[in-house]
Amino acid sequence: MNSEKENYFDWVYQVVREIPAGRVTSYGAIAHFLGLKSGARMVGYAMNASHTVNDVPAHRVVNRKGLLTGKHHFATPTQMEELLRSEGIHVENDQVIDFESRFWSPEKELKP
Repeated sequence: MNSEKENYFDWVYQVVREIPAGRVTSYGAIAHFLGLKSGARMVGYAMNASHTVNDVPAHRVVNRKGLLTGKHHFATPTQMEELLRSEGIHVENDQVIDFESRFWSPEKELKP
């Protein structure tokens, strides 16, 4: 892995570590906040690689519609949902219920 990608992943992980328990955000919201032109797909790559990094709550990152599109990268196919449920987030058919009210915007929450 080149150093540019490592730095990119580190930036993503720093944002993801700020997502409070019981809240979720999207790949695109993180990419937009970081001003990264590579976008949501690269945030997804970072999340896929995050399982080897300590303290990155990757389960709190979903797609723009609240779907658990990253669930296949967890230890089991149900682990992402189980982690979200343990934080009080309701999930049905791999989708966060009340996504809008659970959504955490890095742009709003992390402004200096």
